[in-house]
Amino acid sequence: MRFLIDTNVVVDVLQNREPMAEHGRKIFLAAARQQFVGCITAKEVADLHFFARKQFRGQENVDEKARGIIAKLLALFEVIDTTGSDCRAALGIQNGDYEDAMMIAAALREHLDGIVTGNERHFATASLPVYTPDKFIVLL
Repeated sequence: MRFLIDTNVVVDVLQNREPMAEHGRKIFLAAARQQFVGCITAKEVADLHFFARKQFRGQENVDEKARGIIAKLLALFEVIDTTGSDCRAALGIQNGDYEDAMMIAAALREHLDGIVTGNERHFATASLPVYTPDKFIVLL
């Protein structure tokens, strides 16, 4: 099973935003134990680097710390490309958030089994299963 892990799930863990972080940590652990293949998009990696830098603002070695987090995420999750065809396909996906439509397009192109997100309504138009982290843990 291969599932796209939405940016908000990863950020919840990185920023320890409870109560969502608890479910996210369980998902990370399940991926580490190879209970499923967790995927993030290449575009997400850039976004996650931005959030990591923001988290360490005012500290020494901000970029080094942010890159360390990215290295760990890259070791844990499969990175799927965000392609030009995803950008074009996203235009045809009825969704109020183009970025989420791009993720749906990438997940469909990669034939993923679903998307895990803290914002189900952002993916309501997806033509593949969408799970909140707590529901995904039950699925596993």
